[in-house]
Amino acid sequence: MRDWQETFDQNVLVPPHPQRLRQPLRESTAFQCVLKWLDGPLVKQGVLEVLSEVGCHLRVSLFDVTYRHFFGRTWKTTGRPVEPLSRQPSRIVFNEPLYFHTPLNHPNIVAVVEVVAGGRRRDGTPQALSCGFGILRIFSNKPESPSSAPQDKRLRLYHGSPRALLHPLLQDPIEQNKHMTVIENCSLQCTLRPHPALEPAFHLLPENLLVSGLQHIPGLLPAHGDTGDALRKPRLQRSVTWYLDDVFVTLYPSLEKFEEELLGLLTSDHFREGGGPLDGGALEISERRLCVGVHSGLGFVHRPQVMVLVPEREVALTRSASFSRKVGSSSKASSGNQALVLRSRLRVPEMVCHPAFAIVFQLEYVLNSPPGVDGNAASVTSLASLACMHTVRWAVWTPSPEASSGSVTLPLQGGIRPNPLHCLVYKVPPASMSSDEVKQVESGTVHFQYSLSPDGHPDAPTGPPRVERRPSGKMATSPSGPPVPLPQGLVTSQDSPVGPGLSLSQLAASPQSPTRCRSAKPSSQQPDSPEPSQAQAEFSLEGGISHLEADLSQTSPAPGPCVAEQLQELPFAPVHAPIVVGAQTRSSGRTPSRATLALLQASGFPEVLDANKQPVEAVNPTDPVKFDPQKEESDPLQSSEIVLQFLAFSRVPEDDRGAPWPNTVYFTFQFYRFPPVTTPRLQLLELDGMGTSRSGPVSHILAPVGQDGSFHAGSPGFRLSYLVGPGLLRPGEQRWFTRYLALQTLQLDVWDGDSLLLVGSTAVQMKHLLRQGRPAVQVSHELEVVATEYEQDAMVMSGDVAGFGGIKPIGVHTVVKGWLHLTLANVGHLCEQRGRTSSSLPPSRSQVISNDGAGRFEGGSLLTRGGPRRKRNVVQAQKLTDVDSELAAMLFAPTRPGGRGPQGAGQEGDAVRRRKLERMRTVRLQEAAGEGGCRRTGVLALQDVRAQHARDLQVIAAYRERTKAQSIASALSLAITTEHSICATLGTAEFFEFVLRNPHSTPQTVTVEVDNPELSLVLDSREWRHFKDVARLHTPVEEDMFRLRGSLAPQLLLRPRETAHIPFKYQIFSVAQVSADLGPEKDLEPGSPGKPSTMPTRHAKALFRAGGGRPLAELHLTVQPQPHAVDQVFRFYHPELTFLKKAIRLPPWRTLPGAPVGMPGGEPPVHVRCSDPSVICETQKAGPGEPRDVFLKVASGPSPETKDFYVAIYRDRWLATPAQIWQVHLHSLQRVDVSCVMGQRTRLSLVLRGTQTVRKVRAFTSHPQELTIDPRGVFTLPPHGVQDLHVGVRPRRAGGRFVHLNVVDVDFHQLVASWLVCLSCRPPLISKAFEITMAAGQGKGAHKQITYTNPYPFRRTYHLHSDHPQLLQFKEDAFQVEGGETYTIDLQFAPRRRAGEEEILIHINDHEDKNEETFCVKVVYQ
Repeated sequence: MRDWQETFDQNVLVPPHPQRLRQPLRESTAFQCVLKWLDGPLVKQGVLEVLSEVGCHLRVSLFDVTYRHFFGRTWKTTGRPVEPLSRQPSRIVFNEPLYFHTPLNHPNIVAVVEVVAGGRRRDGTPQALSCGFGILRIFSNKPESPSSAPQDKRLRLYHGSPRALLHPLLQDPIEQNKHMTVIENCSLQCTLRPHPALEPAFHLLPENLLVSGLQHIPGLLPAHGDTGDALRKPRLQRSVTWYLDDVFVTLYPSLEKFEEELLGLLTSDHFREGGGPLDGGALEISERRLCVGVHSGLGFVHRPQVMVLVPEREVALTRSASFSRKVGSSSKASSGNQALVLRSRLRVPEMVCHPAFAIVFQLEYVLNSPPGVDGNAASVTSLASLACMHTVRWAVWTPSPEASSGSVTLPLQGGIRPNPLHCLVYKVPPASMSSDEVKQVESGTVHFQYSLSPDGHPDAPTGPPRVERRPSGKMATSPSGPPVPLPQGLVTSQDSPVGPGLSLSQLAASPQSPTRCRSAKPSSQQPDSPEPSQAQAEFSLEGGISHLEADLSQTSPAPGPCVAEQLQELPFAPVHAPIVVGAQTRSSGRTPSRATLALLQASGFPEVLDANKQPVEAVNPTDPVKFDPQKEESDPLQSSEIVLQFLAFSRVPEDDRGAPWPNTVYFTFQFYRFPPVTTPRLQLLELDGMGTSRSGPVSHILAPVGQDGSFHAGSPGFRLSYLVGPGLLRPGEQRWFTRYLALQTLQLDVWDGDSLLLVGSTAVQMKHLLRQGRPAVQVSHELEVVATEYEQDAMVMSGDVAGFGGIKPIGVHTVVKGWLHLTLANVGHLCEQRGRTSSSLPPSRSQVISNDGAGRFEGGSLLTRGGPRRKRNVVQAQKLTDVDSELAAMLFAPTRPGGRGPQGAGQEGDAVRRRKLERMRTVRLQEAAGEGGCRRTGVLALQDVRAQHARDLQVIAAYRERTKAQSIASALSLAITTEHSICATLGTAEFFEFVLRNPHSTPQTVTVEVDNPELSLVLDSREWRHFKDVARLHTPVEEDMFRLRGSLAPQLLLRPRETAHIPFKYQIFSVAQVSADLGPEKDLEPGSPGKPSTMPTRHAKALFRAGGGRPLAELHLTVQPQPHAVDQVFRFYHPELTFLKKAIRLPPWRTLPGAPVGMPGGEPPVHVRCSDPSVICETQKAGPGEPRDVFLKVASGPSPETKDFYVAIYRDRWLATPAQIWQVHLHSLQRVDVSCVMGQRTRLSLVLRGTQTVRKVRAFTSHPQELTIDPRGVFTLPPHGVQDLHVGVRPRRAGGRFVHLNVVDVDFHQLVASWLVCLSCRPPLISKAFEITMAAGQGKGAHKQITYTNPYPFRRTYHLHSDHPQLLQFKEDAFQVEGGETYTIDLQFAPRRRAGEEEILIHINDHEDKNEETFCVKVVYQ
């Protein structure tokens, strides 16, 4: 027992991450890793000076990169002495083999090797220091990994400790992370190879256990020779078989008392965890199990055997001649303390004569709750009732090496002690008894007889075990009571030869559970598709149960489903209330009135003129647009000038005049594939005498701001032009540009130019910019600028919960901030007529690609320049240096005396440089020839030139010989290569077919290899037919065209000379992130035309290989990404380094564009895809007729990082064309939590840190009426200094919401710091309530008075505040009143246009702005 206990305690393993265990596991793979040597001065000289007896060793641990989780057990090498640093490179040799096996075949499962230096301090105490660590990749990204060949690896070592891998900023790939610093001139040499020889010893080594070949493993023989590596070629020890008879278990103080206490505690636990009342007398004990297995100290050798125990009284009722238990001195059982008896002989064949090998006994109880208990009568059947398993006791027995037979009594153990099953065990009685003999039996005992001979026990049956079965679970009644009669359908004789069967608990409950089952709900998981649990993945022994009991019942009921492992998911409403699509940035617009147009024209805005300097035709934004693509393509004015003219930004007449209004604004947007635009700051100039009344159409016009911040005296407004024509567009892109104008909307964001806070967003349709044959068009819009404010999530109090999972929805408030007056124009221009070559022709629009043009080799130079091949077989000779830059670099590189040849390709010579060098060489030769006595110098110069030419010829010959094979293969591949170009947008599948022909006279099995995941084969014939119907193709569709081979490339069979259409689709789900500055752009001049940005061209290749790997055809696909539509824009501000969880509700699917009218059947399926793979995006169907929600879970980064991504919504099962595309902006800000009371000021301080230079800054807030900042104005922020911002918060509305706080550089308009203030506001206590009635409309309001008495005996000063200052004004905002006296407060109520009711709060605060009392006035507007 001692040796087994020591081995067990020293080999405790950390299991893998639970999420990793839920994934399907593969077969375990064995590895051998040899740690050879460590190069470099890793141990610093300072460590050698401080510590004595310095040694170095390596520690190896397994690590899961995906979940940042260490698992297994850390293994370390023997120590090696460290010598003092010398001039020679230091090397520490280890040469220690390491073995392990794991089923976690994933590239993110790595081994972390840590270098540790250890020594002793001056006081003699040991100390260990981490000197660095390396990462060993075990599995590669290829599915065929690991390879059978050994892999010699040189690991780079990084500064720090492996604990740094737990930091969330270290994302995969870890080696390329910016936070990882490589230790220079230090590395670790190792060898990693698969080790199949370890597979016979898998049952002796647990998974993910790192062991050394020098370590002694129980069950293995020592190694031959002097190496001592027992795992290189493991040899197993011989096993023996033990036979156990007369096994019975005694529990303290009696079986009746023990089971009664167990049921009572389970009932109490069930009620305490919210399961409702449960009648303890109705809880049934279905089975009593005994699990017996052989344990080596490291783990179970094989799966334990499971037997069913029965009480001794029930054995007496069915006792036959084939079984008799001697209840003499061995049992010591009285009538009041009966035991649990095993009716069969137990055979244990896996034992090894080793001190660490032991037989483990485990006692389990399986409990059932019958139908009707806890309200589950409608969801469970009579047999599939609640079943859960509990481990109550366990024991360990290590046989003596000399023993061959005998009897033994073992004490049972329980409680919190670690056990071989790694599960929770029922408690043990308190240690209140002093007798050692009593302590041995107070937890119970297990008694049995053992023997090495099969005939060692005279009464033991040698055939298959036979025992009768109970029909149902035993009721928790007294075991000493009257016996329960057996049903007549049971066979009580043991003579019928029935083999082992499954017990009732194996059918109704799970095989094994590491934790106690507390669930009272049946599982919805079907028996034929079980989900692997953590326990099943962690212990290989729990995959199934082999019973030694037989069910002799002739009428066995149907088994119930598994209910102990998988919990049933109950209907639960999402915590985040859904955001309705269409209420954010899809703002509404209106047609400008005649008064508005007249006022804008009188303000001096420049007029838009066409190419003939004539006024542009104006169209009404409400008129329908008839889009004819043919008319747009046949327009002679192929060049279009898109003009955006920002005119005015008007305030909403109903807006509170005390609310903040920006002085300057700027706009951000992106048009087509041009770069994102941030306009200059534009000043809002209020019109004199106009727009101030409620009927005024325009209140503020836009005007440019000078460099010094003053008003620019030029023309008002801001104009921006884009010139789009054949000179800037790719061939064939004009059709996509007209489609962009016809279908998409332009999203505009309006920002405050001073505070850099978002004012609001709007969107405008561009379909009216289609000229349709007209020379120019313009359209004027009045657009609502809408601001969206999201409140924090708040759970409902217990008294407001209507049902399970009920929540209080968050508030989503949309406020109209103003009206943007915008003019859009499209002016046509003539473009120059240029002769088009074949390369400038637009790409083919055909969706059937043929390779007929790639059927012959046209000849010519092998060093082709990559241009279009000529139709004639006549090729002009070219110089090799003009064709190949690498050869030119070699030839024209200067030869230095004593040098070693050319200096590289960085000194390439062009034609001008070569000509100048030749001229200089000729001049020097002539000068040398003309001088007297210098003829010998000219001869030497000519010899040098000849030597140089000879060297060049040798270089050319060697270079041609080296590149000959590659050039011939490249030229021959052109004969089978087909090039095709397509235009693709985000989320839209571009379908095409490739015509593949077998040119051979024999059948060929063709393998289709694709090098880009965005290009894929259409494998489903239904999907193929869907794409053909959309594209209106009439080519044939074949069923089961491809042979699928798992992760390998698909194959198809082509008969001799047969032609087949291979369906492909190309679909993009990722976009390039384009970031824009938050501040306004300074370099953009009004009227400057923008230049389009080059969206990166993508390439994909499909290779068709015949038998033997010979290429049959090759398809080169060139993809031109095009701008995609954006139907909705969401902008969220969220605290940094947290998760944003939002639910966005979809509109009814019949309202989506393209939905058929009157389509029979139910709603189509809805699928979502996200452009960012790190964003969790999913949708769930709530039920027929219920709305659909899209759930987003996004991890926010550090402040002030912004994450942008797109979400595509599909309503077809093949994800062909998105019905909607959403753009989501997530701004990560520093979070400040404030808990406050409505109407009462709460103060806090924020720390503002300076930058590298002196700045003049000012603090701004999104709610200046509720949040005040000190210092208020502009102040100086010293470099690297610290400034305190004193913030006062007095909210006007209860609940949780966000307030933004920005600190801006007023000189350069740059954002210095930003905070997200999260308010959690409680409503005040109302002390008095009033009610008045007023007339709605343009009235004069009402004047009222209320009184307030000072409750204090001394003089006090009070301040008055209201939550609706636009409806209620005070004559005096502050007053003083003597102690005990009464003061009259004058109230002036303003009128309101619309009828209704409004509750207005009056806050009376003291001199510290703390709330003394709050009055509520209910105003009824009639």
